Amino acid sequence: MNVGKQLKEGLISQNPVLIQLLGMCSTLAITTSVANGIGMGLSVTIILTLSNIFISLLRKIIPDQVRIAAYIVVIAGFVTMVDLILQAYFEELAESLGVFIPLIVVNCIILARAESFASKHRPLAAAVDGICQGLGYTLVLVVMSAIRELLGAGTLNGVEVFPSEYAVQMLALPVGGFLTLGCLIALTQWARSKTGQGGK
Repeated sequence: MNVGKQLKEGLISQNPVLIQLLGMCSTLAITTSVANGIGMGLSVTIILTLSNIFISLLRKIIPDQVRIAAYIVVIAGFVTMVDLILQAYFEELAESLGVFIPLIVVNCIILARAESFASKHRPLAAAVDGICQGLGYTLVLVVMSAIRELLGAGTLNGVEVFPSEYAVQMLALPVGGFLTLGCLIALTQWARSKTGQGGK
């Protein structure tokens, strides 16, 4: 297990959003405020890590024919727990994220890591993978949220930075999510081409 390599993959070379293009639905929908980005990112990281550990523990028991269904049951259990905790202790955040918390059950990032990593590695390595991939996802959400909230509303985490009449309000709309994500993906691909990683 190489923690440094897994962290680099999660944050940069195999970032789930910018490189693997997974989890697009929630990435585009909830990145209108920094609070949403942090809340969703941490929720996915917790669920991804716990699911990876549990699936890794059961990897030799789950029959191959029903593995995807079994993964979904495991993920759904952790999603329900996180959803109930958010509703109990972070009611405003839970209301803001809405249906996108229950939809984590079918989030491609979690299913992909369960299939490609957790089902083939020991629990500790699976846990590290979950944390690293979750951090990569959270980083992209926070960056996108900060850009969209700052330029689209003139605020950062709810604090006014400049008057809203100078904001590009289009960035707070759904099209702003597509534009911001497109720019971040283009910037990532440009940086990878400059460092010789573009084809890897």
